[in-house]
Amino acid sequence: MTPARSAPHPVRQGFAGGITMLIVVLLLVSSILSILRGIALLAGDLFVRVPDYAYAFDPVTWGWVDLALGLTGVCVAVGLILSATWARVLTTCVVALSIVGSFLSLPYHPWWSVIVIALDVIVIWAVSNWEPYHL
Repeated sequence: MTPARSAPHPVRQGFAGGITMLIVVLLLVSSILSILRGIALLAGDLFVRVPDYAYAFDPVTWGWVDLALGLTGVCVAVGLILSATWARVLTTCVVALSIVGSFLSLPYHPWWSVIVIALDVIVIWAVSNWEPYHL
């Protein structure tokens, strides 16, 4: 016989809900920035091309990668709203890929990449420390 589980404290439950929404908002902001960056890269010559960069890829390739990561991030944010475990795991994977992609695209758009990396680090920290309540 398992012991009866007590109801979660309302303050802790409210704090957990607030952290959850912060994670979702940060992930949505980071994902929307990736979608916009992807669209801008697909649109044409909006970014500086750096010929002597070790990780030089076609900006159109970066555009498709950013667009795919951004759309996946939006889907995962919806999963986080539903407190799905798969969404927590996939969030960490998608955001880690977003960090790598932003690092590799630093010469093309440095400020944007740094902002997205900072938001992604915060999202990984928040998701790894979040413990949803399951009643």
